[in-house]
Amino acid sequence: MSIEKMIAEHPDVAGHDNEYLTKAVRHAMYCAAICNSCADACSAEKEDRVQCIRLCMDCSDICTATYRVATRRAGSNEAVLRATLELCAQACETCAEMCEKMQDAHCQRCAKMCRECAEDCRTAAANL
Repeated sequence: MSIEKMIAEHPDVAGHDNEYLTKAVRHAMYCAAICNSCADACSAEKEDRVQCIRLCMDCSDICTATYRVATRRAGSNEAVLRATLELCAQACETCAEMCEKMQDAHCQRCAKMCRECAEDCRTAAANL
């Protein structure tokens, strides 16, 4: 099942979905899962990872809220959607900066996903 198709099939969208928004939704969904997994992996590392875990968990929760708000197409709440997308981009950038300092594969993967998600959220916010 495709999230793009699901959004496009919404009666209020009538097949004219915003491709930037659907891409941001997809990446926010993936980013939420990857950040959650990274936080768990960091908790198993030997050194103190409190800040990395915190930022990953915050990012995961904000990404989850973002994709949930962005997939609601009935009615309109553009100001909140734009603010949510911008917050998601900020959370992703902050998490990416922290994870890029770590040498583990899981943190490097998380940082990459966060960068992609941040870019997509900014693009979507600019194209609402």
